[in-house]
Amino acid sequence: MLKVELHSHTSDDPVDRIPHSTIELIDRAIALRYDALAITLHDAQLDPAPWQSYAADHGLLLIAGIERTIEGKHVLLLNFSPATQSVKTFEDLAALKRDEDGLVIAPHPFFPHASCVGRELMDRHADVFDAVEYNAMFTRGANFNRAAARWAHARGKPLVGNGDVHRLRQLGSTFSLVDSTRHPAAICAAIKTGRVEVVASALSWPATASLAIELLVVEELRDWLTDGAQSRIPDAQLPTPNPAARSLGLGNWALGIGTYPRKNL
Repeated sequence: MLKVELHSHTSDDPVDRIPHSTIELIDRAIALRYDALAITLHDAQLDPAPWQSYAADHGLLLIAGIERTIEGKHVLLLNFSPATQSVKTFEDLAALKRDEDGLVIAPHPFFPHASCVGRELMDRHADVFDAVEYNAMFTRGANFNRAAARWAHARGKPLVGNGDVHRLRQLGSTFSLVDSTRHPAAICAAIKTGRVEVVASALSWPATASLAIELLVVEELRDWLTDGAQSRIPDAQLPTPNPAARSLGLGNWALGIGTYPRKNL
């Protein structure tokens, strides 16, 4: 059985501010004896080739992946070509699956955030999802994964344990054990056929609160201070505002707070 993480972010992420680098995440996965790791940046597919040899020398397989925004919803695409970056609709995704044999996972589908797929789209596009994520952000008393588990059971879809790693300390509490050889295509195929087990440990309330504060409050304060400094710069010197709201990732849906354009604060 291979210990696998299929949902993680690094400082290369174009959307979320992540403090750790790709090599730091790889080293952490090696220290925790993972066998395979997918780095899934928001809307950018990181080529794992520069780190593949180093990781392999330490027993870690890197899998290409992306957390793609499709019709406003986050979807994990694993072991596809960079064509993933052109997928904008679920119809596009279905077409990609006809051309390539990757793995599609619904991440945190029933968490209370606008970027989560939700029941209506999960039901409507059930055929494009190969697996459903059991996300690490849960406590004994608050667990939005229960709805995901019920949906997966009713649809005959496997569950995959993921950390949705935005901070290194998130790696390791929830992960997957996959009955597969050490190859990206083999791991994806094994998950599709249900040869996967979820290992999940509930977070304590203090750990959850600490993560929420770091991922939401501290980052918001840092952005507010940065924006305050920028506001003193003449408008002509300011960069063109990005019309898309910056997602805060884990902290947003953990607290049920929506994403909003920075300009409107």
